[in-house]
Amino acid sequence: MHGSPHTVGDVMTRNPVAVGRDAPFRDVVTLMDRWKVSALPVLEGGGRVIGVVSEADLLSREGFRDRDPDRFAARELPAGLARAGGATAGELMNAPAVTVHADATVAEAARAMARRGVKRLPVVDGAGVLRGIVSRADLLKVFLRADEELTEEVRREVVDRLFPLSADHIRVEVTEGVVTLTGWIDSPEPAPVAERLARAVEGVVDVRCRLCPVAVHDDPH
Repeated sequence: MHGSPHTVGDVMTRNPVAVGRDAPFRDVVTLMDRWKVSALPVLEGGGRVIGVVSEADLLSREGFRDRDPDRFAARELPAGLARAGGATAGELMNAPAVTVHADATVAEAARAMARRGVKRLPVVDGAGVLRGIVSRADLLKVFLRADEELTEEVRREVVDRLFPLSADHIRVEVTEGVVTLTGWIDSPEPAPVAERLARAVEGVVDVRCRLCPVAVHDDPH
């Protein structure tokens, strides 16, 4: 992976498993079991994503095995339960699908998941055609970046930019994703900025800022 910000395209799963609108209930279950996934994009017309069917949707269907709601009763049910009588992916899916583009940042995808309460997002192109899928686990991959890679990026993007004249006097150490900045700086003002910028580097778990201003004494002469 390259420097920040990382994009969905860096971490997504390409060529994901998907189903068509008319895929029967049992086929959906079989695919989920075979590929060990908990949700599948639903496609139509050249691979366009029109929805997502999840394990929760399938379990809702099973909950009505002995009492399938008729059309009138379904109107009185919450949106999720109203689909419970469905027998195909198109009837069971959540639609429209919450999607993301490959060039969206990891942070943008994480916010979309949190805001919409979903665990994965189909990745689509400008025409809405499926190009991949990104999960919560994929977004956490940025925290697997090597300490050496993080050290290099913090030095380049934070230390060298904020302290071009005194960068050689500042030490950057990263252990298990935790950044420690140590050294002397001309004034205390940039220290909080350095801490904030280091914390914004993707993959950084925490920052310990130990930058101290050089004591300035009046010239006795």
